[in-house]
Amino acid sequence: MSTVAVLGAGSFGTTLAIHLADTGHDARLWGRDRSEMERLRTTRENAKFLAGIPLPPGVKVHPELEAALERADFVLFVVPSQALRSVAGQVTAIGTTGVPVCASKGLELGTLRRLSEVLTESLGDVAPVTLTGPSHAEEVARGIPTTVVAASSDEARARDVQTLFSTPRFRVYTNADVIGCEFGGALKNVIAIAAGVCDGLGFGDNTKGALLTRGLAEMARLGLAMGARRETFSGLTGMGDLIATAMSRHSRNRHVGERLGRGETLEQVLGAMVMVAEGVTTARAARDLGRRHGVELPITEQVCALFEGRDPQSALMALMTRDLKPEE
Repeated sequence: MSTVAVLGAGSFGTTLAIHLADTGHDARLWGRDRSEMERLRTTRENAKFLAGIPLPPGVKVHPELEAALERADFVLFVVPSQALRSVAGQVTAIGTTGVPVCASKGLELGTLRRLSEVLTESLGDVAPVTLTGPSHAEEVARGIPTTVVAASSDEARARDVQTLFSTPRFRVYTNADVIGCEFGGALKNVIAIAAGVCDGLGFGDNTKGALLTRGLAEMARLGLAMGARRETFSGLTGMGDLIATAMSRHSRNRHVGERLGRGETLEQVLGAMVMVAEGVTTARAARDLGRRHGVELPITEQVCALFEGRDPQSALMALMTRDLKPEE
């Protein structure tokens, strides 16, 4: 049995805590909103983010970060990408020897850092583990078969996380291409927003098939420029996560795109949501990263244009009327 501090009590953090507890581990769940954590400790159900799924006895709810971190073997970060540096800073101030594991997806605005880089800078740990892949919380929490990846430059740590999480219904592979796995997990949310726009506009399978294919090429293009391996984008953290996110009714990012496609503004869409759609900040960070490194990201550019008020039909026309070229 391992002791795991799960930092982040949203849908996926709660789900992973439940999963770990069900497999016999000591799962300590912490969230930034103390009042919500007190309520969760009393009700034993995360009604806000994961209604209908009770917390098993093995999940210990901790409003105090110090208590959650005490003698933890692993520290699992499942907070919004833009809050990761702040939470990691709190962890550093308290101190821990637990192996850092990041299950958040995205890129940090401003610095344009990958999230494992944020943890390295904040914790001083050179080899955090990234847990990523097609894994909707709503399905994992109900025991629906799921497969993900533990990526790290430290092979032994990746195997430890693989062993920690693996069950007959939750299979974990390892991968040494941290850059590719992180960019796949982050950028697929941007393409999922574009897929949702297609749904909102009433387009069909032809459009969606083309968008996902060209979107995957765009994801790989930026990833390769940053040092990733091409084959990673054909795997679980690239194609697999893209398909799951762009097609699912559970996807927050696809949902954002669908409402944009129906004519709502980004402010209207986000104002009505409880959960975070990581693709919004990731699109802006990816656009800036692409421009900085001279990488062409036409879908990402148009998604960002939608955020700034561009008409969805106009954005589509801009993509369809680009210069004709061979498929790459």
